[in-house]
Amino acid sequence: MKSASSQPNAAPEPETAQPETAAKRGRPAQRRRAGPGRPEGVSNVRDEILDAAEIEFANLGYAGTSLRNVAEAAQVTQALINYYFGSKYGLFEEVFLRRGRQIADDRMQRLEELRRSGKPPAVADIVRAFLMPALSMRSTAAGRTFMRLQARLHTEPPEISYKLRNEAYETSTRLFTETLRDALPHLSEKDVYWRMTLMIGAYLYAFSDTHRLEEMAPGIVNLDDPEEILKAITSFVTAGMLAPAP
Repeated sequence: MKSASSQPNAAPEPETAQPETAAKRGRPAQRRRAGPGRPEGVSNVRDEILDAAEIEFANLGYAGTSLRNVAEAAQVTQALINYYFGSKYGLFEEVFLRRGRQIADDRMQRLEELRRSGKPPAVADIVRAFLMPALSMRSTAAGRTFMRLQARLHTEPPEISYKLRNEAYETSTRLFTETLRDALPHLSEKDVYWRMTLMIGAYLYAFSDTHRLEEMAPGIVNLDDPEEILKAITSFVTAGMLAPAP
């Protein structure tokens, strides 16, 4: 990575490492990109790299994305990406986990709120608590990009997909599965796992902007209406959960 001191007329870098900003990279100091969790007008290069990489990975997949793609999109050098993330996999890991963990944490918080109510949660409430964080994530452009990235993750090689899925979701998914087992005493453990997996598959497809539903029912459905989406998928999944054992 080229140091700032090698650039003409550049002031020496301070001895204490500071987060690089767009201005330090020779780009405009203000880039009014309001990414999730950051106030509008506040940006730094590391977050810009993550945002750019998220789009590239969502569009091209892990194998199809190169660090050169990301560097060009983020307007940085590949050396800077390696400095922050170490490798392409390290970058992909951070891109996925920053929002995957957010979804998982939101799910566990909603589940804890159900448990604190003092009565056994209804199946529909458990389903809603599981789905709402991903649906809320989908309400932003960056969140929709992540939902496409997450759907793509299931087609990536197992050494990539298994590790990241488990790291992001293993704890929360097991807690929800245990809660559903208590709420569905007529089902075997195997049946509950099957229905949990089918719920995950349904929401990944429905939330990942495949546009298949608009093609099938043009002008009939509105996938920009979160209430319509939540009502449709919650009623469908809840009915499946409550169905008799096969």
